[in-house]
Amino acid sequence: MDAKFGDYLELTKPRLSMLSVITALVGYLIVDAPWDWNHFLMTMIGISACAGGVAALNQWMERDTDARMERTADRPIPSGKVPDGAAFVMGWGLCLGGLALLFAFASALAAGFALATIIAYLAWYTPAKRTSRWSTEIGAIAGAFPPLIGYRQLMGGRAAGWLLFGVLFFWQIPHFMAIAWVYREDYSVVDFPMLPVRDRTGKTVARWSLVNTVALIAVTAAPTLIGATTWWYFAGTLVSGAWFLLRAVQFLDPTTRDRCAKKLFFASIGWLPLQLALLVIDRLFLV
Repeated sequence: MDAKFGDYLELTKPRLSMLSVITALVGYLIVDAPWDWNHFLMTMIGISACAGGVAALNQWMERDTDARMERTADRPIPSGKVPDGAAFVMGWGLCLGGLALLFAFASALAAGFALATIIAYLAWYTPAKRTSRWSTEIGAIAGAFPPLIGYRQLMGGRAAGWLLFGVLFFWQIPHFMAIAWVYREDYSVVDFPMLPVRDRTGKTVARWSLVNTVALIAVTAAPTLIGATTWWYFAGTLVSGAWFLLRAVQFLDPTTRDRCAKKLFFASIGWLPLQLALLVIDRLFLV
């Protein structure tokens, strides 16, 4: 089967990779520093390349388990649309190219955080999915690095980049717990020992999602409490957080857990861009 451009594009998981780019963009925008279009474009291209390369290599590493799960069997590698070797070369080409762009046109620090993301995702998270109950949390660490890549003034005592890291980390837990609960039977087929597979009742899954949602709201409110954002941002954060928290609380009900898992998942998708937009608007126009 001849691979098409769309098959190689799918290998980069464009929607998931776009999340890395958007969160890195937020990290870039919230810094009070002179704007440089060349620096900005090279940073975004470098991050996009690294994110796409990691996605391709992740699928190369998981091609055996992807082939056994219904929801992933049609991915480019297990379906035979893209050869294993081509995916491997493409993945590393994108990662190395992205790192080179970041090092040459952004900063050594940005390239360092991008390299840390690649290592954490491929050498820690991907293998942990087969062996550890904590794989989701490990993946959340890897997924929280992009804002630090885009944050231009991380040095000098600035804390906003690390606050964004905390937002991304805690957001990913209820988001992926909801996904994993919906597809828990699929993950059981390949013996992934993640919490939603081990916890057959879902009680611990729901409680852990709630704990991290509460932590998420606390982290998003923190910038106002330290004087970095306005009370308008704080008010918007409480409103959006209450909506997210409601979905996490509903997930606790065992009689409606399957349905509420999907509601929590969609709430997480809606909450993140809304919250990031609140932060950017506040930093650019209100502070």
